[in-house]
Amino acid sequence: MELSVESLETPALTKAQLAELLFEQIGLNKRESKDMIDAFFNLMSESLIDGADVKISGFGSFQIRTKAPRPGRNPRTGEAIPIEARKVVTFHASQKLKESIQGSNGAVAAD
Repeated sequence: MELSVESLETPALTKAQLAELLFEQIGLNKRESKDMIDAFFNLMSESLIDGADVKISGFGSFQIRTKAPRPGRNPRTGEAIPIEARKVVTFHASQKLKESIQGSNGAVAAD
């Protein structure tokens, strides 16, 4: 089954648009579609908050990385400002996704 996003009005794909695609192309009702998208992203968020990596086969992986404290500066004033240690989420695209992007000018190939 292939999902089509060509009809999207904006270049960003939103959760509401994903739910609408599930409704239109898979046949779930609108409430089920919204609940499924919300559950998916909640599960991803909770896993990352707990420190677990999230790997989606054929798409990529999300990881939590701890950045060390470092000196920084205010670009306007040049004043030195310490930047505290923090955690950030990183995304690494899978080789399959990278190849799809390179080979199809931005459209992801369906399996």
